[in-house]
Amino acid sequence: MKTIEANFDGLVGPTHNYAGLSQGNKASIHYAGKVANPREAALQGLEKMKALSELGFVQGVLAPQERPDIATLRRLGFQGSDSRVLSDAAQQMPAVLAACCSASSMWTANAATVSPSADCADGKVHFTPANLINKFHRSIEHDVTGKILKSTFNNPDHFVHHQALPSTEYFGDEGAANHTRFCHEYGEQGVEFFVYGREAFNPQSTSPQKYPARQSLEASQAVARLHQLDPNKVVFAQQNPAVIDQGVFHNDVIAVGNRNLLFCHEQAFVEQAAVYESLRKAYGSQDFHIVEVADQQVSVVQAVGTYLFNSQLLSLDNGGTMIVVPSECENEPAVWNYLQSILNDASCPITDLKVFDLRQSMNNGGGPACLRLRVVLNDQELAATNQHCLINNQRFATLSRWVKKHYRDQLSEKDLADPLLLTESRTALDELTHILNLGSVYPFQN
Repeated sequence: MKTIEANFDGLVGPTHNYAGLSQGNKASIHYAGKVANPREAALQGLEKMKALSELGFVQGVLAPQERPDIATLRRLGFQGSDSRVLSDAAQQMPAVLAACCSASSMWTANAATVSPSADCADGKVHFTPANLINKFHRSIEHDVTGKILKSTFNNPDHFVHHQALPSTEYFGDEGAANHTRFCHEYGEQGVEFFVYGREAFNPQSTSPQKYPARQSLEASQAVARLHQLDPNKVVFAQQNPAVIDQGVFHNDVIAVGNRNLLFCHEQAFVEQAAVYESLRKAYGSQDFHIVEVADQQVSVVQAVGTYLFNSQLLSLDNGGTMIVVPSECENEPAVWNYLQSILNDASCPITDLKVFDLRQSMNNGGGPACLRLRVVLNDQELAATNQHCLINNQRFATLSRWVKKHYRDQLSEKDLADPLLLTESRTALDELTHILNLGSVYPFQN
């Protein structure tokens, strides 16, 4: 049975804006207050999906959240009509309104952790939505995220959906942004690699001093248990606290993996040599490749500024590996020269390079890897997936028309209280649920 790795990208929502909500994410803070272009952001994301689909990769799309999140504002005591709720929130708690309007669900690397059926004891694909408790604007996502995932992967014979972990900092979970998987072939049992920032129940453990460590070891361990993973095929590693304090808020900003390849910075992990040894032992053969970038080649600052490691590694039919990077990598000489050097190195498994303009997403702090959730599927599981959520030329055209019809080309923080924005967003999302055959996944539809 053939098994592939599909990428499900988050569709940028109609309220995409730059509110600077994410402490520790330098791009998010730097662009705070700027005018965003939701239409361009969504179309840039769709162009990436279409391009990878045309290259032969299975590409899916995940719907955005309903924003503004009126239900959350009502939980916080705002009352009356929806327009009154928006108006009062804008006057009394503008920062909270901004959080309830965030389009951050586009970064579906944070949507969930996914384990393939080959790794799970019950032979099913397991999904656990991330609770994202470190940031308020993201902590309100997981309920609807779970509904969207259930509507996308909606066959209980093949898919198991768990609740998010308890919403407490002890089990802070950021999803696949701190998780990757290594394997010989996608359909074989692999090694699941969980990277955490701190040990929540061990106050003596090292942790960053400037920025928060969003993922706890205890959360990673809980997900591994829920997914029924073989302990001998799981590796836990701590992210280097010093690089978290330099803006590496998730592991996927400093490391990325695929199949038998780990591509990372030399400062990515605590006790990095021991991490490598644990991965090699769990992998169990000699063809495990580590491409480590020295700080003198690309500094952590340069890596964060260009999102070199927030790239996608995609396996090609000819046995090579393609790296997908944002266009910012072209504009930083050290990074671009490094990429050219590995392409010219016959011993390096990375053989091809593709560049995408994702500036609207990058300005808010997310690159190619942030935008996608990897889901390994065999033929039967792929057939059981909601086919309306898979990208082809026709669906790309339909979604592009949908974006152009409903999205604004300018949005600033002062626009978030506009009641017309709420109406526009709900109208768009209601239509989207029909396009993607999702059913009623949003609070306003119930």
